[in-house]
Amino acid sequence: MALYELFSHPVERRYRAGLCSKAALFLLVAAVLTYIPPLLVAFRSHGFWLKRSSYEEQPTVRFQHQVLLVALLGPEHGGFLAWSTFPAFNQLQGDHLRVPLVSTREEDRNQDGKMDELHFKLDLPLQSMEHVLGVQLILTFSYQLHRMSTFVMQSMAFLQSSFAVPGSQLYVNGDLRLQQRQPLSHGGLDIRYNVSVINGTSPFAHDYDLTRIVAAYQERNVTTVLSDSSPVWLVGRAAEAPFVINAVIRYPVEVISYQPGFWEMIKFAWVQYVCILLIFLWVFERIKIFVFQNQVVTTIPVTATLQGELYKEHLS
Repeated sequence: MALYELFSHPVERRYRAGLCSKAALFLLVAAVLTYIPPLLVAFRSHGFWLKRSSYEEQPTVRFQHQVLLVALLGPEHGGFLAWSTFPAFNQLQGDHLRVPLVSTREEDRNQDGKMDELHFKLDLPLQSMEHVLGVQLILTFSYQLHRMSTFVMQSMAFLQSSFAVPGSQLYVNGDLRLQQRQPLSHGGLDIRYNVSVINGTSPFAHDYDLTRIVAAYQERNVTTVLSDSSPVWLVGRAAEAPFVINAVIRYPVEVISYQPGFWEMIKFAWVQYVCILLIFLWVFERIKIFVFQNQVVTTIPVTATLQGELYKEHLS
């Protein structure tokens, strides 16, 4: 007659011993070896504490309509022409001042409420014998981030190009990229760089020196730079035609580096610790079963059924 398993249930076996016994000491050592080594392994594997993290965000960028232009001419024509949107700077230029025609347009291509690019055009009138050999141009922007910390700064795009051949037009197409020397905070308000790049109210010429402006700007830990500009220098200007600067500057999505907060660090460390701890728990559980089943340390095994009978005897 064939036999079939009709019912089954697990039988719990307990092992009893005194608190000062070898079995209790073995469990204490096993517990220490189970929970402490995973912490050491996770810590020594580097990266246990998350010191820097990153996220993507498209910044809120707006052109501030502040321009500083220096056009380099041949030495026979006075060396340069200059103009800016700062009246104090223009007063310092004397005969080198030349007022251009400027037109700008910002576009929100995906209609998400944030501007995506700037179209900038500058027509610099020239005399028939004047020829432009190089250009230095500063445009200023308001730059804001909101997803983690609220970061607000005044930034700039600096464009510089020079050629041996006189040009008729400079075409630039690039991205206004964020550069970080240190990560931002994970929260709060950061306005340490929300100051003007150019001191437009100063009557002193040294405050408009490009070397000083760029040097002071590069002292910041967070800046913007016009990258991948790919300047195109066009030649063949007509006698009375202006020199044209035509620029397209995009505001791309940035990968922002920031310092994680306390709970994010704990969450990251906890995941690493638990991943290693599960292995140690499985290994030491098998070791404890082997030690107690084979009575490597002396204990009194009690099954669940026997324990119930002893309990009944005790009540009677």
